[in-house]
Parts: sequence; structure tokens; C-alpha cells
Amino acid sequence: MELSPEHKLSGILAPLFALRGPNDLGVGDIGALRDLVDWAAESGLGVVQLLPVNETGNDHSPYNAISSVALDPLTIELTPEALPDVSAEILAEEKERFYLRRMYEGPVFYKVVKPLKRAILHRAFEVFTAGPWKSKSPRAQQFQAWMNLQSSWLPGFALFRVLMAEYETERWDQWPQDRQSLDSAREWLAGLPLKIRKDWELRMREVMYIQWVAWMQWAGIKAYAESKGIALMGDIPFGVGLYSADFFCEPAIFDAHWSGGAPPEPAFQGDLFTARWGQNWGVPLYQWDVLKQTDLHWWRQRVRKVREVFHVFRIDHVLGFYRIYGFPWRPERNNEFAPLEEAAVAKRTGGELPRFYPNADDTAAHKLANRQHGECLLRALAEETGRYALIGEDLGTVPDYVRPSLESLDLAGFKVPMWEKEWDTSLTPGKLYGRLSVATYATHDHEPLRVLWDRWMRTIAFGDSGRAEDAVARDVAWWEVRRIAAWAGFEVPRIMDFEQVHERFLVGLLACNSWITIFMVTDLFGTGQRFNVPGEVADSNWSERIDLPVREWGNDRRLAPLMARLREKFKRTD
Repeated sequence: MELSPEHKLSGILAPLFALRGPNDLGVGDIGALRDLVDWAAESGLGVVQLLPVNETGNDHSPYNAISSVALDPLTIELTPEALPDVSAEILAEEKERFYLRRMYEGPVFYKVVKPLKRAILHRAFEVFTAGPWKSKSPRAQQFQAWMNLQSSWLPGFALFRVLMAEYETERWDQWPQDRQSLDSAREWLAGLPLKIRKDWELRMREVMYIQWVAWMQWAGIKAYAESKGIALMGDIPFGVGLYSADFFCEPAIFDAHWSGGAPPEPAFQGDLFTARWGQNWGVPLYQWDVLKQTDLHWWRQRVRKVREVFHVFRIDHVLGFYRIYGFPWRPERNNEFAPLEEAAVAKRTGGELPRFYPNADDTAAHKLANRQHGECLLRALAEETGRYALIGEDLGTVPDYVRPSLESLDLAGFKVPMWEKEWDTSLTPGKLYGRLSVATYATHDHEPLRVLWDRWMRTIAFGDSGRAEDAVARDVAWWEVRRIAAWAGFEVPRIMDFEQVHERFLVGLLACNSWITIFMVTDLFGTGQRFNVPGEVADSNWSERIDLPVREWGNDRRLAPLMARLREKFKRTD
């Protein structure tokens, strides 16, 4: 699929886990994604954007996966048609055993969904090893050939994954001492009695089989999307978790003493810690000098693998390639530091405070060094992806050199209208956006448009209470409302319900000059549902699902007419 800024595209961003398909077993999968591709094609859209689809750990966050390469088994479509090793009998027995009917209607219930899908895949592996594998069938040969091509990451991940299952945690620092790194774990495994070692190796082979099934299904959905004229857009987080197969296998490329994140931002106030210190993601920083010794092999492999299943992808927090904000403590200690002033923090950390690494943007020399550092890294990744396949999520506090740098590398950045300002107050008109950009009202981290609008309207309504502070808040809310409405091309003469302005906002974004316009599924539907709140640790994060199955979107009494009216605007290619 040839993608070029010469041809405008519109798309939808939806978390895969949130989609409902006819056979999804309680979490969105490849089958639901196929339905979304069909719906997008029928609606005149050209892009389907997803969150990261790598296997997650116990916090279920796609931005804290246990591997930068391994795909999440939850995404696998488990039907006899999608996977020959799964029979209707196996499905019925396992669904009954896990009481699937009790949780299907609600959010993703990971405590049931993960073991359920694992149990079905385990039985599928037993069928495979008893039949195709022993008979050396074409499928067995395909599996073997695929494993041979994955030798740089798959064996290490498989050992990590079976150890994780054995000790019921991805925290390798809680495993026995002789199994806390790949080298020591391999030595331990080699020293086991033959029969026990063979059992462990069979379990590792099962992990490899599951990954093979996932990669084959994802390659299939990529080809299917292409046949429908839909580009799949993936997502690579800048960092990887400390408790990941990547750190377990290659600890030398990481600096575990510092935890990556982002500085405080007005858009994300959240809790006390986030407001005062920023977001501490818990990802170890990279040892770039070590990575450069192998010509960035780890990063090159990472983007090559993403390209196998996506046509285009964004790097979440591309600013990290230029400089990354680091914390000298792990997120587990955030509450300890939240109320402290800088002097008290420094006393507890041996003089260290959160800072940018390798340099702050405090001098012209540091800015130049950061720009050269980022361009060196991103140029190497662009060599692997080809032109226009890599997009940088350049939101937040963006240094003045980053966007010119991305443009010089032919890398699109992001435009969120509320954050693109002229003279500090006026919003930059969408027609002035550079073509090499992606415009959106919200990412997975942001409040939906409806939530913003309803809050503004409530504030305006309360402004007549007689209290001076309410009147000031009302005036500010009116200013915000009229500013964003003017950007979208309409006026707000009075208090208006969101339904009265919803379509106008969509049309306004479509009119901007950006190459790609992406609508968060909630903004397209006009709902207030939220899939993630930055800095919040809650079961609701990464588990909310859209009530209506994708196959029924085309029949929805409100959504279907809206999409029909927008279809021709979506199909613009100028």
C-alpha cells in the first residue's frame, strides 16, 4: 500500500480490546478488527489506528508490555475457521468451564479472559503437536520455518514467558536468583535432568506456537485491510517495561537506575504527583552508547516487526528520541515524593532530581546536541520503514527544534487543535497546518470532546450564581468554547447541547490541511467514554468496551446517518 501526503486520508482510532465481535470471548480480537475494517471501508475512511498490540503484563496496559515484539494472545481470533486446531467442542467446553456468559456484556474482565484464551490455546497446541507437528505436515513445516526466522527474539521471550507463568508474575526480580536473566536462566535450564528439561522446552514450544498463530493472523488481517483500501496504523511506545522480556534478555542496553516519563503538563493534572512532578511511566532509560555499538539492532528489529503487521505506525512520545524526562525513583515510590519540595526530594535521592536526559533544553548547545541525537536515531529507523511509514507523536511540551527536525526527516507529527496556538491565545487555523501532519482532537490519553464540551456548558450555566469566582470561570469557559468553535468554523451564540455541535466539530477537523485526520472512536460517536486516564491506577483503565458490536454500527439510528453524511468528506484525496 502506497501512502503519501499527496492524498488525504481520514481514519478512526479504537482500542482493539474495546471492540465487540460475534465470537470475541470477552475482549476485542482479530475478528472484531476485521469487522472494523469492513465498516471503515463502507464509511469512506482510509485508516484504522490501534493502540499497541504487544502482550501485556498484570497491569494490562498496552504501553507497559512484557515484550517489544511478541503479540498479545488476547488478540487471536479463536474459532475453528480462524485456527484449525480449535474445534467447536473445545470452545464450548472451555467457555462453560470459565462461565463466559457472566462477563461478556461488561468491560474486559482480564482475570477470566486471559486464562480462558490461554486454556483454549493450550488445547489447540495439544491438537497441533498430536497431529500436524508429528506428521510433518505443511503447517508443521511452516511453523518450523517461521521459528527459524525469529531466532533473535523468540527463544529468549519463550523462556521469559514460561518463567513468568511458573511464578505468576512478570517481575523477574521475584524469581529464583539463578533465573533472573536470560544467560543465568539458560544455564539453569541446561543443568536440569533431561526429562524435566524436555517438559520446560515443550512449554517454551507452546509459547512459540501461540506467537506463530498470532503473527499469522495479524499478517492475514493486514492483507485483508489492504484489499479493502484500509491502512492499518500501529503504535510503538518509546519505552519498554523494566519487567519485560527485553530487559530480561538484554539488560545492558537499559539504564534501570532512571525511570522515564514526562514533565508536568497543564493538560494532565490528574493526582497530586502528576500535577507536581509529571508522569513516571516506570520504563528504564536507554543506554544509547551501547545500542549504537550494534547499529541500533534492537530498535531496528522492533520497527521491522511492526511493519510486518501495520502499514504505518506512530511512535508514542517521539520526543524521547531527542531527550527523555527521567525520575531517579520507580513509580512505586511516587506517593512518597508527591508532597515533597525539591530540597526534601534531593535529600532522599542523594542529590538527584527529575530531569531531562541526556540534556535539558537550557542552552543553544544542548538543544543542538539533542536535535542531532534524535535525528541520528530516527534516521536509522526510517531506513527500516521506508518513507512516510513512521509518524511521531510530538505532543506535550515540544522543544522548538523538534517539529522542524521531524519535517526534515519526512516524518509526520501530530496536531491537536486546542494545543496549536498563535500569539499564545489564538488557535492556529487548520488550513495552516503543514500537510505532513496528523490532526486529531484526542488520543487515548485525552478527555473526549463531549466531556470537555459538557464541562464548559456546566461552568457557563453556573456563572450566574452571583459568586465572583463563578463569573470568572464562566467567562473563561465562553472564551474556550468560542475559540475552538471558531477554529471548527461555526459560532456558539448561546448554551448548546453537544448533539447540536458534534457534527460541526467533525467537519471542522476534516477541513484542515493535514495529511491524515484521525477521530478517536468516542469523538466520532459523540460519547464520553474513556479508556485510559494517565497516572491513574484503576481497573477501569484499559478495560472499557464499546457497547455496540462493530457489525451493528452500520444500523445504529444515530451513527449510520451521520456517517452517510460524512462519507464524501472522508473520501477527499486533495
